[in-house]
Amino acid sequence: MKFIVSSASLLKEIQIIGGVVNNTNTLPILDNFLFEINEETLTLSASDLETTMSTSIKIESTDKGSIALPARLLTDTLKTFAEQPLTFIKTNENTIEIVANNGKYAVAFVSGEEFPKPSYIKDPNTTTIKGDVLSTAINSTLFASGNDDLRPMMTGVFFQFSSESLNFVATDAHKMVKYSRTDFSSENNAEFIMPKKPLQILKAIMTSYIGDVKIEYNDNNAQFIFDSSTLTCRLIDGKYPNYEAVIPKENPNILKIDRALFLNSVRRVSYFSNKTTHQIRLNIAGSSLIISAEDFDYSNKAEERMECDYKGEDLQIGFNSRFLIEMLNNLNTETIQLSMSLPNRAGLIYPVDNPEKSEHITMLVMPVMLND
Repeated sequence: MKFIVSSASLLKEIQIIGGVVNNTNTLPILDNFLFEINEETLTLSASDLETTMSTSIKIESTDKGSIALPARLLTDTLKTFAEQPLTFIKTNENTIEIVANNGKYAVAFVSGEEFPKPSYIKDPNTTTIKGDVLSTAINSTLFASGNDDLRPMMTGVFFQFSSESLNFVATDAHKMVKYSRTDFSSENNAEFIMPKKPLQILKAIMTSYIGDVKIEYNDNNAQFIFDSSTLTCRLIDGKYPNYEAVIPKENPNILKIDRALFLNSVRRVSYFSNKTTHQIRLNIAGSSLIISAEDFDYSNKAEERMECDYKGEDLQIGFNSRFLIEMLNNLNTETIQLSMSLPNRAGLIYPVDNPEKSEHITMLVMPVMLND
C-alpha cells in the first residue's frame, strides 16, 4: 500500500475528526484514526463507539485498503511539518513508513478491519439546514443543558422538527433556552435528544460553514452530512420534559434595557455576591433599575443604578448571576426584554429588534429566594 498526501490537508482533516477521540478509551483501537484508501480518495474516521466521524480528501494512489494509525502520535507529528507532500508506504505486516522532505518515520499500525463500523440508520427521516444556522442553534442552547447523569435527557439538546419550524431546546431545570427557525422545516414531525459531545464537535466545525447540512435520524441514531464529512451518533434515550409547561404565559412586568450595559453591570455586581448562591437582586421601580448583591460572610456588597424602560408594578426579584451572564452573553441583540410576573416565577429574556425575522429565541431563568 502506498499513497501521497498534502501534510496540511491531512492535518486539517484529522484535527476536525480528532475531537471524537477520548483521552482514555476502554478499547485500544479507539486510540487510532482509520485510514481507508480507495485509489485517489482517502477516508479518515474516528470513533468512541457512541460518536463516529468520517471525512474524505484527495490523494495520489492506485491502491485500496484500510489501516488504523495512532491518533495522538500522528497529530503531534503533523503539527510540526511545513506544507509538503508526505508519502505513506506499507513496509511490512505491522509498520507503515512516512517519508517527508527531510526524514522518514516508521509507525506501527493496526488492521482497519478491527475498527468499529458506524451505526447504520435504517429508514431515516431527513431534514436540511444551513451550517451557520445549525451553529447558531447549538451555540444558543448547548450552554443551558444540564450535567446531571441521573437525568440524562437533560444533558443534551432537544431537536423538535415540524412542518412549520425547527426547534432546539436545552434546560438544566434552573435555566432554559428555546431557539426556533421558521425559515426551515421538516416534512415529518420528529423529536430526538442529541448528546453534548457531537454537538460540541459540530459547533466548532459549523462556525464558518455556510453550506447545507443534511440531518438523517431515526429513533436511535442521527447523522449529519456536510461537504465531504459525516458525523454519526447515538441519541439519548428517553422522553424530554414538557418544557412548554414551565414557560409562564402571563408576564405583565416588562423591562427593556441595553444588553451590553446590563451584562457589564450584572457582571461587576456579581463579584460582590455570595460565592455559593451567586445571588443578585433586581429592584425595579418606574424607570429606575437597581442591581445589588451582598456577601454577608465577608461584608462585601455592591449596588448600581441604571435607567431602563419598564412597564409594570414595582418589583424586587433575585437571580443567580451566573445564569443571567451566560444568557446575556449568548444573545447578539443590542436590546433585551426581561418579562416577569412575580418574584417566585421564572423570568423570560427575549432579544428586541432581532434583524433575523425568522429566528425566535426564548430564554427562561428561574428566580432565587431573596435574603432579606
